[in-house]
Amino acid sequence: MLDFLKRRLKNEKGAMDKILVTLLLVIVGVGAVVGLSTWMNTEVTDMKTAAETKIDTAKQ
Repeated sequence: MLDFLKRRLKNEKGAMDKILVTLLLVIVGVGAVVGLSTWMNTEVTDMKTAAETKIDTAKQ
């Protein structure tokens, strides 16, 4: 596989640019997924806290 990549890099103009753009898109995608996951966890925690507060208020 490494030989295949080396041949492709030698034969194609701009192949390195394509590889760098692909890697950049992968990094951005992973960052977006991690950020969304973190945001969702924070929102769930906030909703649970708000719900507990309203339930405790309603009990009194």
